[in-house]
Amino acid sequence: MVDPSPAAPPPRRGRPGYDQATVLRRAIDLFNRQGYDGTSIGDIAQDLGLTKSAIYHHVPSKEHLLSAALDEALDGLTAAIDAALSAEPGTSAYDRLRTTVQQSVKILIYHLPAVTLLLRVRGNSEVEVAALKRRRVLDEKLAGLVAAAAAEGAVREDIAPDLISRLLFGMVNSLVEWYRPGGAADVDDLASSITAIAFEGLNAPT
Repeated sequence: MVDPSPAAPPPRRGRPGYDQATVLRRAIDLFNRQGYDGTSIGDIAQDLGLTKSAIYHHVPSKEHLLSAALDEALDGLTAAIDAALSAEPGTSAYDRLRTTVQQSVKILIYHLPAVTLLLRVRGNSEVEVAALKRRRVLDEKLAGLVAAAAAEGAVREDIAPDLISRLLFGMVNSLVEWYRPGGAADVDDLASSITAIAFEGLNAPT
């Protein structure tokens, strides 16, 4: 089972008071509020109360921060799918698919700012192009799970697997538009509810 919660921050580096995790969190927040292209390294330094030259004690470039942010989101989602693909022998494709969706919800919630940034990437730089390529790989893996579940007779086979994959991820990704941390919804309950709606729909149990 993938642990979707954020990893412990790395040891402090550079000037006292700021570790790389803090710098990254603040940079992601600015990227999401102002847009990556609309945010300069000077903006990040100002937000941290540092001079523009001092920020380079913490990070080498704005592109480095973008790459780290996108990796945070993609690494979690990749781990969820890869864990499902390498599940114990005998685990059905349907169960692997459900587990992937449920874990993806948790990863999105625990890494909401980074995933929000990922979903806004349009391929305007080499870093963004690389991220989009990784997203396509995830889509292909999920579509493969859908196709395997259809071959088992567990999901309908009259809809293309890649379309089902996009719809599933679309439902999960919609969380960035309305989920707010600290709300009443329990993370586990929310993940279970979204998974149930995705696979059983809205019909009342019979």
